[in-house]
Amino acid sequence: MAKKRKRSTIVKELDRVFSQYVRMRGANLDGFASCVTCGTVRPWKQLQCGHFMSRRKYSTRWHEVNCQVQCDACNRWNQGEQYAFAKWLDENMGEGTADEMVRLSNTTVKFTDWELQEMIDDYKEKLKDLI
Repeated sequence: MAKKRKRSTIVKELDRVFSQYVRMRGANLDGFASCVTCGTVRPWKQLQCGHFMSRRKYSTRWHEVNCQVQCDACNRWNQGEQYAFAKWLDENMGEGTADEMVRLSNTTVKFTDWELQEMIDDYKEKLKDLI
C-alpha cells in the first residue's frame, strides 16, 4: 500500500505544476511570454503565475482565468497590480470577467486530496501538449 502523502505536499506539487502550465501556455514558440499587467517580456521560466484573486482563496487558486503570466515586480512587489489585471481580464476574456472572478473567489470550495491529485495529473497532461 502506498504511503499517504501530506496534504501540504500535494498542494505544493499542484501549485508547481499549475504555475508551470500557466507560464508555458502564455509563451510563444521561442519560450517568451509577457506580463499581462505591464507587458514585460521574458523567458517563461523567469516569470510567475499571477493570481487576480488571492491564491488564499481555493475556489480560484487553480482557476485558469484567474491565473495569468506576471513578472516578479507586478506580482510580488506591486501586489499583483490588481486594477491593471482586472482591466486585462475584461479586455481579453470578456467584459465582466473580473467581477465573475471576485464573485467566484468568495465561494467556499473544499477539495479532497484525491481531487487535488487528479488536478496534478490533468495539468501534467496539459504540459505534455505544450512541449
